[in-house]
Amino acid sequence: MGVSMADKWWYNSRTGEVELGPQSNSIDRVGPFDTREEAAHAPEKLRQNAEKWAADDAAENR
Repeated sequence: MGVSMADKWWYNSRTGEVELGPQSNSIDRVGPFDTREEAAHAPEKLRQNAEKWAADDAAENR
């Protein structure tokens, strides 16, 4: 039996809080993550992804 979304961790980008289960509005929520620690590092992961995608786009347009 799979894990439900209520058992996953989320990062609230509006408040900066980590939440167990989808508590806040979806527009403010990043996730799901398997652990609280992963959710707490969501802003860093999002920044890394954005930098990688920008570099990939720049390389494609050369």
